[in-house]
Amino acid sequence: MTPSARVVRAAERSDAARERVLRSALRAIAAKGYQGSTVSAIAADAGLTTAGLLHHFPSKEHLLVAVLAERDRLDAAHFRLDGLRGLAALDRLVELVRYNTMLPGLVQAFTVLMGESVGGGHPANAWFRDRYPRLREVIAAAIRDGAEAGEIRADADGEAIAAQVIAMMDGLQVQWVLNPDEVDMAAVFAGYIAALRVYLDVTNR
Repeated sequence: MTPSARVVRAAERSDAARERVLRSALRAIAAKGYQGSTVSAIAADAGLTTAGLLHHFPSKEHLLVAVLAERDRLDAAHFRLDGLRGLAALDRLVELVRYNTMLPGLVQAFTVLMGESVGGGHPANAWFRDRYPRLREVIAAAIRDGAEAGEIRADADGEAIAAQVIAMMDGLQVQWVLNPDEVDMAAVFAGYIAALRVYLDVTNR
């Protein structure tokens, strides 16, 4: 085997190990939450030593950031969020929130990490700072395209609506994590989107 082929093979093994760690971490955090998941258990499930896992992710916080980013990627692919426009995009978000109620551990981990990352220097700070402008633009673009297609009222402020929708989603997540028996996250969000649809839909004017 040539030196260049060995380098390629080593990179492939490293990528495969990283993917195994992410899958194991997703399963562990979804089932046990942030506090109940340990690096050593995740490493063992992925077929690595703890040191081997830390080669790819220097700390539990770094691993969790990667898990949340992977979760966003999987959600976007599963619900086809980037390809939706107009009112259909809002309906798909309702499906996403309903799906999240089946993954309390991941929702808890997201909420914990978001709170911890507010201060500078935290591994998740940059990811959250980049995430929100990107999500706002996805939703705002869906609103703008719906307006251009004549489905949504022309004076709709896509950027403001996007910020409101994300605030509702994340605010409900916090309340649901703290009091899951008192807050029906999926139902409340569905009701909010139903009211927003009435406001936006040109056929209601």
